[in-house]
Amino acid sequence: MAIFRSASGEGQTEVVLTAGNPYGSRMLVVERDEDASVAYLCAPDGTVHGAVWLANHRPAPPVIDLARINSGRPPLMPRTGTTHPEGRRPLGRLAALWFEEGDGVAVYEEDELLAVIPGWADMSRGMPGYARDAVGESPFAWALSEALEGLAPRISNARSYWRWRHGDGAWPSFQQFVMGHLDRVLGPADRYWDASGERLPTVGITERPPREGRDFTVLSTVGMSCQRMPTVEQWLDKPGAYARIELAVATRQDPRDAALLLVWLSQYPWHSVTWLGHGHTAKWYHEPSTFPLGPGYSGVLMLADPSDMPDMSGFGFGGEAVRWLWLSPVTAEELEEQRH
Repeated sequence: MAIFRSASGEGQTEVVLTAGNPYGSRMLVVERDEDASVAYLCAPDGTVHGAVWLANHRPAPPVIDLARINSGRPPLMPRTGTTHPEGRRPLGRLAALWFEEGDGVAVYEEDELLAVIPGWADMSRGMPGYARDAVGESPFAWALSEALEGLAPRISNARSYWRWRHGDGAWPSFQQFVMGHLDRVLGPADRYWDASGERLPTVGITERPPREGRDFTVLSTVGMSCQRMPTVEQWLDKPGAYARIELAVATRQDPRDAALLLVWLSQYPWHSVTWLGHGHTAKWYHEPSTFPLGPGYSGVLMLADPSDMPDMSGFGFGGEAVRWLWLSPVTAEELEEQRH
């Protein structure tokens, strides 16, 4: 059966809130009809990645109303699953607070926490979001009160992060922080390029020319580590050690060509809602003949702490260490080998 509406958004409902994440990769949509309200976590194309029931606005049915669900309308929580079995008034003023990673969101009603849809919510696996008015676990919502011990720190961190990020001087101070670290490990900077345009996350590229003991140029991103990557916690037990990265590439060719690799990947985790780590590969998005380091390559392999590259350790942000991943060009055959 269909637990929530289809990705096409069919059903006679009213949209009462839409709020996109800062990276343009997820959208919160809150819908209601005269009987119930529900929130969806969607991709820009409307694909639903997570959902949570928010409230009944009339007396709850004794069991799940399958006809209502299959018609695409917001679900009514059965009596045993809600703290308001007689229903409650329509929702008041709503606001969204996005997690730093952009893959999860907290929903507030009149400044009170109403619901959370984390990045790991997955309707296909029976994992909805968490709702204030929910009791226990159901296909529509899990009780927010039972998850606050784990969620409260995430929400508090998100509020603090965005307050800082939108404050005066936040980006220039972070940029200077990273550049100072790179000055110490790589030597003085040469050129600097903006890699983000007008889209978040803000990322730049710094060029570090050869110096004594190093006969190649190093290019590094500046800004990827300013925000944690999405979904890391879904794959690793200790995400804090891997959630913040910068990318680097070494070249003896024209640095402007190598910089294109960093432009290509520097915003990828947040725009595609994924993460990058040691041993990951990326296939060049265009024809192999256009690969910046030569037509013999088809993509890159990402390596943490390769022995023949400078030691980039010693930098952290938000109480977490930042890892530099070095991009190594690979052929189509090598890409295929890495996938097996």
